[in-house]
Amino acid sequence: MQQFDGVVEYLRNFSIYGTLMDLGDVLEILIIAILVYYVLVWMKATRAWTLLKGLIVICVFLLLASIFHMNTILWMAQNVLGFAVTALVVILQPELRRALEELGKKNILTSVIPFDSGKKEEESFSERTISEITKACVEMGKARTGALIVIEQQVLLRDYERTGIDVDGLVTNQLLINIFEHNTPLHDGAVIIRGNRITSATCYLPLSDNLALSKELGTRHRAGVGISEVTDSVTVIVSEETGKISVAYEGRLNRNLDAEALKTFLEQILIKKGEESRPKRRRKGRNKSKNEEKITK
Repeated sequence: MQQFDGVVEYLRNFSIYGTLMDLGDVLEILIIAILVYYVLVWMKATRAWTLLKGLIVICVFLLLASIFHMNTILWMAQNVLGFAVTALVVILQPELRRALEELGKKNILTSVIPFDSGKKEEESFSERTISEITKACVEMGKARTGALIVIEQQVLLRDYERTGIDVDGLVTNQLLINIFEHNTPLHDGAVIIRGNRITSATCYLPLSDNLALSKELGTRHRAGVGISEVTDSVTVIVSEETGKISVAYEGRLNRNLDAEALKTFLEQILIKKGEESRPKRRRKGRNKSKNEEKITK
């Protein structure tokens, strides 16, 4: 309660503090603002972003508790705060280590101020990539070739890429079929796709502990569900035993999909999700053409 009273008192006397600011204070504010921005950009590409939203909810709850003088809740929060900071450091240890490594590898200016180089437009997921993935999965299903294809979205999969072998190739159905072909060096493990390119192959994924999954499912399906539980990625699985196609998303497994169902599912998750933040210029035309096709059929 005393801390919030201090903040209110500071805001009341802000005009007095403003007259005492010099160039050093302005630079300090700019540096802190840049650091906060960089931390938020880094967190948005990791699992820490979800954790941050949860912390914001807790802070709002504590603010309400302070306003309504809920002293017991505030006392509990003060005693738990020290343990919570330590727990956050332990939980975010992999992300913090990766952030420090990237900061050491990059130029300090480009690390702190991420300029927009226009690469996102070039690397955005396209319908052509969906068609190539669909063709490859159908062909591999017919040949009973097992496959595990992970499509990255907002949460970066670089930790899992490091467990595999760099590929950096444009997504084509021939390349995917060749990677997962039996007795080839890259067939074991998962392929990770970022945008329109295959970044890595033979990657190891976390296995799901979900007891609701069928006992018929093997390691490949559990790995696909496992990565979808800890990230927002979409994983396409082709069974080596049955040749059937499945998709794992948000911890759920959609099984026995045909070519049309697979393509529709990927378009709904990957294409439409990416267009929500863009001007809806082509969507009406595309929907119109689809409706016309349905009518003619």
